[in-house]
Amino acid sequence: MPADTGIAEAAAVLRAGGLVAFPTETVYGLGANALDARAAARIFEAKARPSFDPLITHLADAADLPALVGAVPPAVAALVERFWPGPLTLIVDRPEAIPPIVTSGLDTMAVRVPDEPSARALIAAAGVPVAAPSANRFGQLSPTRAEHVVAGLRDAVDVVLDGGPTRCGIESTIVDARGERPVVLRLGALPVEALVEAVGPVTVRPGSSGQPVAPGTLAAHYAPRTPLRLGAAESAPGDGGRRGFLAFREPPAAGAWAAVEVLSAEGDLTAAAARLFDALHRLDAAGVTEIVAESVPEVGVGRAINDRLRRAAATWH
Repeated sequence: MPADTGIAEAAAVLRAGGLVAFPTETVYGLGANALDARAAARIFEAKARPSFDPLITHLADAADLPALVGAVPPAVAALVERFWPGPLTLIVDRPEAIPPIVTSGLDTMAVRVPDEPSARALIAAAGVPVAAPSANRFGQLSPTRAEHVVAGLRDAVDVVLDGGPTRCGIESTIVDARGERPVVLRLGALPVEALVEAVGPVTVRPGSSGQPVAPGTLAAHYAPRTPLRLGAAESAPGDGGRRGFLAFREPPAAGAWAAVEVLSAEGDLTAAAARLFDALHRLDAAGVTEIVAESVPEVGVGRAINDRLRRAAATWH
């Protein structure tokens, strides 16, 4: 149903323990009442998500954070004031009200306020914090359109709110600012450069191959069903195979590839991020036997784009 008219019905579904897929500025989330352990368990079941991968709790307003967790560390509060609502997820101590299943047994919780009016309206109308990872099967491409959600999850979700394509197109940046220096646990839509400008030096920690310390940090993740590898247009197939190419700004020579997607002809990294998963969904549906993806400049949100491509490639190698 449309995101602007389905809020009340979707909020009632959340309060009753159901699952609601909804748009945020990053990707579509699969939401459940974060105070309800049984509802949260339905997220893991619907996504086939391993129980060791924690969820992000979403709030309607920054003022809801101290009401939920109590005292907020000064560095965390400074980032909240600067970047919420927005694509920044922060690590805080897990409050007693949040059941351990939401945090996969960790004593910390990932939390954010989305910069999407319909998402905040939904959470406010539900009257509860909403646990919501991306609304897709675990490890697969994140959804940036409602049709991606429907194709991937089908009847595992009770309501899908359709708000059109998401604005950022890539997940939130996750930061643990409880220590002396903030640690970026996942690169995302908020560039590292913006964090450095706001708080000074930060540490960027690579993805984990073991127990994740934050959502979406496994080394292999975000993958299409079609095998993907990193490469350049010069690696065009010579055997006539049906391969697809994901280009940053320049399409490769005509005829060399069965399907081609260009992220931004203007070289705009923000636009490229917004198109990333949508382009990969189209290549995945094009019937190609392999996707070759070109890296983008390693600056700004380009670092997060390359991070997603590396994790997708790691799934197939």
